Parts: sequence; structure tokens; C-alpha cells
Amino acid sequence: MPDGSTQEWDIVDSAPTVAVLAITQSQEVLLVRQFRPGPATILLEMPGGMVEPGETVLAAAARELLEETGYKGLLEPAGSCWLSARDTRRQHVAVARQSHLVAEPNLDDGEFCETVRVTLDQFRQLLHQGDMTDVGLGYRALDHLGLL
Repeated sequence: MPDGSTQEWDIVDSAPTVAVLAITQSQEVLLVRQFRPGPATILLEMPGGMVEPGETVLAAAARELLEETGYKGLLEPAGSCWLSARDTRRQHVAVARQSHLVAEPNLDDGEFCETVRVTLDQFRQLLHQGDMTDVGLGYRALDHLGLL
């Protein structure tokens, strides 16, 4: 510890992740409806996933957006934060402007995703309700866009 003392902690060593606030040309937000084993329920989330070793955050954002939704957009970084005090994971968020459909989703084994389009107001309401796993990242992306 900073004062020279020692304490025992359980530290989770995990890779960085990225979530994408994808906004379509008609100003709708793309979300993914999928089952999440932790809360044992189906949630709406921003598309995203792990940043693979050697991959940039924006490359991971583009890959995850395309895999989970079939959409591409103009990507830009919107910030990052720590997952928790006990975790080494850095969570990143990117914004994809002018997102448009280019392919069918190409899901990984074990992913059961359905793309959902919501208005910006509906997205804000979902964030406010706290029923998403990436609430902080969603607010950070809206702040980046000046849409809070």
C-alpha cells in the first residue's frame, strides 16, 4: 500500500474491452439484445467485446460492431475507465457515427444477439433505468457527443 503496509486483495486480471455507441444515419442508436449469464437475464447493451492482443481499441470497436450487428460507421474514441478497484480491466467506449448496415451479423459461438434500434431519448431512458451493463460507458459516449 502507499504507506508501506500490506493488505490481501483478490485482483481480477482481465483484458481491455470496448463498447460502441453506434448512431445510424436516421439518428437511432443500435443496441444488442442478448442473454447475460451473470444476471441470468436478457439485456439490451451497446455492441462490444474484448480488445484482442495487438489490436487497437478502434479496430476492436469496428470488428465487434460488424460482428454483432452487421453495421459499420465512422468511428472515434470517446474515453475509457477502470472496471473496478479490484480489476485490471480498462473499459473503452467508441462512437460510430453514420452507422449503416453492410452485412449480416457474424456471431461468435455462444453469442445470441439481436440488433435493436432505439431513439436517443429511449437510449437515455435505458441508461437512467440502470438495466444495462455499460451504463457508465453510454453516458461517457453521450457526453463526448454533447448529447447529455
